[in-house]
Amino acid sequence: MGHDAGMPLATYKDLCIDVSDALVSGEYWEHMLGWKLQIHDDGDAHLRDAAGRVQVWLNVVPEPKAVKNRIHIDVNAESLQRALDAGATVFEKFPRWTTLLDPDGQEHCVFVREQVEKRPYELGWDCAEGPEVSHDLASWWQQVIGGAVVDDERGYSWLQDIPECPWDAIDYVGVPEPKTVKNRIHLDVTTTDLDALVAHGATVLRPKGDHGLGWTVLADPAGNEFCAFTD
Repeated sequence: MGHDAGMPLATYKDLCIDVSDALVSGEYWEHMLGWKLQIHDDGDAHLRDAAGRVQVWLNVVPEPKAVKNRIHIDVNAESLQRALDAGATVFEKFPRWTTLLDPDGQEHCVFVREQVEKRPYELGWDCAEGPEVSHDLASWWQQVIGGAVVDDERGYSWLQDIPECPWDAIDYVGVPEPKTVKNRIHLDVTTTDLDALVAHGATVLRPKGDHGLGWTVLADPAGNEFCAFTD
């Protein structure tokens, strides 16, 4: 199918988190994000927003968390105690935010606000170091899911105003360590033109239909996994 070059190649669908226990992780993120938890018969779970849309999938996997996540959630909260009472532990403190570990050991950042109108805030996305690398990855994803790329004078870029996305932005920030294992957090998208994603630079890791798989697993040019759902 042909694609209009002026339109994004896909639409943001939701966020997937690999977990060891969907109930434990789900109860924590229900508390932090304000979305309703539903446990599935197979042990997985999802979080649904007030409008009824699934925003987060919690998928149980056998492998434990081994390295720092390449993608993490940032949330707004009226106090750090909200997260601690729900089972988080402090990992590192910064002037504007605190990095914590959820009950499954997943890194995330809490921004304390005097007034909290919206708990979901941003996604942080680690990439190789250098402002050009950050800009290029943000621009690649902008062509996939839309939005606007902003280059910060501090040497990183972010993607904001993403259609259908509950996060204010995705921040692409350089880190010294390379990607070494499968990401435990990834994006899902919907598309009518999988070939256009591949032509854009995505790599198919596992095709739809493989052992009954209902979607296609791909990787972006930096090796970050994501899933594409097609009609």
